[in-house]
Amino acid sequence: MTAQNPSPDEAPVALRTVPTADGAGLDKSERPDGSDGPDGPDGSDEPDGPDEPDQADQPGAEAPLWQDRSFVAVWSASTVSIFGSLITRTALPFAAILVLNAGPIQISLIRSAELIAGLFVGLFAGALVDRIRRRPILIWADLGRAALLATIPIGAIFGFLSLLQLVLVALAAAVLTTFFEIADHAFLPTVVSRRRLVAANSVLTATGSIAEFSAFGIGGFLIQAFTAPIAIAIDAVSFIVSAILLGTIRKPEPPPKPVVDREPVFDEIRDGIGIVFHSPLLRALALSHGGTHILWGIFGTSYLLYATEELHLDPATIGVVAAIGGIGSLAGSALAPIMVRRFGVGWSIVLGILGFTLGNALIPLAPSTGAILGVSLGALFLIGQQLIGDSLATVYEVTETSLVQASVTDRVLGRVNASIGTFTTLLTLAGAIAGGFIAESFGLRTAFFVGLSGAAFTLVVVWFSPVRQVRDAPLVPTIDMPGDTLPITE
Repeated sequence: MTAQNPSPDEAPVALRTVPTADGAGLDKSERPDGSDGPDGPDGSDEPDGPDEPDQADQPGAEAPLWQDRSFVAVWSASTVSIFGSLITRTALPFAAILVLNAGPIQISLIRSAELIAGLFVGLFAGALVDRIRRRPILIWADLGRAALLATIPIGAIFGFLSLLQLVLVALAAAVLTTFFEIADHAFLPTVVSRRRLVAANSVLTATGSIAEFSAFGIGGFLIQAFTAPIAIAIDAVSFIVSAILLGTIRKPEPPPKPVVDREPVFDEIRDGIGIVFHSPLLRALALSHGGTHILWGIFGTSYLLYATEELHLDPATIGVVAAIGGIGSLAGSALAPIMVRRFGVGWSIVLGILGFTLGNALIPLAPSTGAILGVSLGALFLIGQQLIGDSLATVYEVTETSLVQASVTDRVLGRVNASIGTFTTLLTLAGAIAGGFIAESFGLRTAFFVGLSGAAFTLVVVWFSPVRQVRDAPLVPTIDMPGDTLPITE
């Protein structure tokens, strides 16, 4: 499908308030010249530039997502890659435990390597993503991860697998994953119009939820049947398949900035941070995202201990509860577009955060004793958290991600995503460390209640920010480098 810019006569007459870089909104009728948009280079009202709305952004002009070959390729690649990655998430520590007899400290080294890698390269990855085209980054990140993971089964077969190798593979793969995820979020607005970002993100999230529900069980079977290194080999193949699928996409990307016009990389990183800091909209979204990750950091430290020691649940029951979380996320991905249509973008984010907070409050409130029809009350509370908290958290994440993608220009979207992602990773790490100390000093339930303060902070930030006032995500991005003038049109 070839997109074309609409003529002034084809533009819809409905007004839409969109967030501007200072967090305010501006309707067409409020423009000084009363026009439908800025003048193009030929003096007409037709906008010019890669970020202007094209015919695909007009109601009724687009084919369904599943008829868009480029989106289907992105979705297929994401499905294969996520499924394989979830298998490796189970298989990598098992390779250390079963093949190398690793203990808790060695397993923590592997997990720490993954987190630290993303933290240290995130901002640089954002700058690089904005310098070059995104699709080659996605393809080479997939191929690089495939090559790295392939060394594990090869090492196991030929007898040179070591803990150092696992740590280095986890570290390098996490670096490539960071590049992939930042480029992926920046690439999606090239594949689908901004009008369909919520629907597209919902489909991708639903796929991830189904993969979460099934991959862990299949991963356990593969590990038991073929050993952990062979299960990792399957993930390596999945990355190759993902790269091939991404290679079939033919939609052109906006041209990157010419080399002669590029700033030093650290200046570009600083610019990305500055865009987030100076935009009331992005600043509120970053703070709210950080608040939720404080909760996840604290909860992630204490959840398994709490479920086993306080609620007396066995591993099988905990596994069932986690699987139900996949169902909750799947429901949330289906609910997100419905809520956006019914309540608007801002209120969908508010309601998503509220449901996320109330759902997670069920965890520290879970009773340690009692049962209904033979099912532990504690397990029922955790199931409630998965169905309520996870589903509404998915609504929040899908809507928030789509709003950022729609509001920020292509040329700085990578740096904006990287700045927000690095900030939230730092708060996740801080939450994990604080959660451990609080749980050790004051008890597991206290740690959970402290974690809930992060979600409450998120709700307050969004309530008193421009985010709550956003009805529809903009069809033309309005946030760019400070001082640049951007068109504001339907």
